[in-house]
Amino acid sequence: MARFEIPRGIIQPVASVDVRLDPRPHPFEIENVAVIEENWRQEHATNPRLYDGTLMLPSELKLNGEGELIGRCHAVRFATMLYWRKNKGSPDIEHCFAQAALVARDGALVAVRMGPHTANAGRVYFAAGSFEPEDFVDGRADTVGNMHREVMEETGLDLTHTRREPSYHLHSINGSTMLFQRYYLEEDAETVAERIRAFVASETEPEIEGPVIIRSANDLPEGTLNHLAAITRWHFS
Repeated sequence: MARFEIPRGIIQPVASVDVRLDPRPHPFEIENVAVIEENWRQEHATNPRLYDGTLMLPSELKLNGEGELIGRCHAVRFATMLYWRKNKGSPDIEHCFAQAALVARDGALVAVRMGPHTANAGRVYFAAGSFEPEDFVDGRADTVGNMHREVMEETGLDLTHTRREPSYHLHSINGSTMLFQRYYLEEDAETVAERIRAFVASETEPEIEGPVIIRSANDLPEGTLNHLAAITRWHFS
């Protein structure tokens, strides 16, 4: 039986998320210890500012007929994520993460461009990051908590009281599954962007280069990831 049963290449509604923490090591990490370590040495030599922290990668993820996303995650090294990203194709591991799709009062989307020292340097997507151990509450993924934390860390925006869609959507491609919800900001896009720029300027080592405003599906900047391109087309359709 397939470990990952997700519709690919389309945006799909998700009624609920039940992704659980498996305390055992991820089988992929155990089976690839030596090559993961060698790849990490190469990656770190190229970019010494990379940090080999802990994140969560699934060994199983399925969207059932009721729209429930059910899965199992394991804590792995960031090095494991980097090796997987270069060597996709294993049926035992994929990536799953969440993004808060920020919609300004004027209808524009507000994304970010990642900083030059990060593993995604120059890439454009909504402020977000992989699930980390702190994003699991009582053994279950806290998707909203993850989105709020990542947006705060990267942009300084507090989404705690921001209106959002009542449910999630999902977009999956190339072994990478993104959950997202649209958040409706009360300010226009340029005002939001100025707030983000001020936050970035105040940080000693900001994660992002700055905000990116997208006003149409024909307005995609260089470096836009496939997930963001798909959401943009869907949002403006």
